[in-house]
Amino acid sequence: MQPGISTHVFLQQRLHPGLLDALHKGGAQTIEVFAARHHFDYTDRPSVRDMATWFRDNGVTATLHQPLYTDAHWSRHVAPTLSLIDPEKSRRIDAMDEIKRALESAEQIPFASIVLHLGLKDDTWSPRSLENSLTGIEHIKAFAHPLGVRVLLENLQNEVTTPEHLLEILRVGHFDNVGVCFDVGHAHLTQNDPAGGIDAAFELLKPRIAELHLHDTHGQKIDHLWPGTGVIDWTNVAKHIVTLPTKTPGILEIAHDLDETAETVTKKAAEVFSQQSRIAEDLLHSAGN
Repeated sequence: MQPGISTHVFLQQRLHPGLLDALHKGGAQTIEVFAARHHFDYTDRPSVRDMATWFRDNGVTATLHQPLYTDAHWSRHVAPTLSLIDPEKSRRIDAMDEIKRALESAEQIPFASIVLHLGLKDDTWSPRSLENSLTGIEHIKAFAHPLGVRVLLENLQNEVTTPEHLLEILRVGHFDNVGVCFDVGHAHLTQNDPAGGIDAAFELLKPRIAELHLHDTHGQKIDHLWPGTGVIDWTNVAKHIVTLPTKTPGILEIAHDLDETAETVTKKAAEVFSQQSRIAEDLLHSAGN
């Protein structure tokens, strides 16, 4: 696994090269840029140019997370507002347009991939949600791939993105070049569902996994905690991760906290990467014996 981290940990701040430096110093070889205009203003060309220069100069892989909010609606207390599969066509178009605006930054920043959300929390599965998913993915893929950006679908807390339904979407759409961003925290919260949990989800999605989102939880909701501070069994998670290609980015997707500084994030990221590396080495050593 290639150690990575999302700028989501700094979501309440304007993203600048100094914050990218802090993530890189912590050991991140891949940085996922969270597209939110108050944080990373993808419509501000000078800002995009500064980010592009930083990534080129430091040799760090860049990935992109789609926008989840319109700028006017963002608040740490407000749920995401943009949905590619919204029942209202005009809202679907608004979401696609905003994602395309974010993707335009790939003309300068060498983003390897973009993570897409199909729907919002608790959205249900239906023929209509399948149809809207296919249309949304096709539009974004047609825009992203000429820019060298691979589309990845994330498993969320809704029926549309269960492992089974993600695979159906990929199969029906013949999306051979579309991958999956496997979110460990989201998968953990499905452990009480039939065929749910990390183990079952990982095995189903493994052939398509191109990126990981890593964060812990206290077990009742998505907390986006640093791994090792919640209830997830990270040794068990590592057993799955070591079966993936070694270049697969493992992105720490950590909640933004007013008490966090660039220095504390650097320190905590380094500790988590070191811990994950030790677990993986122990597993490989045990397997060799």
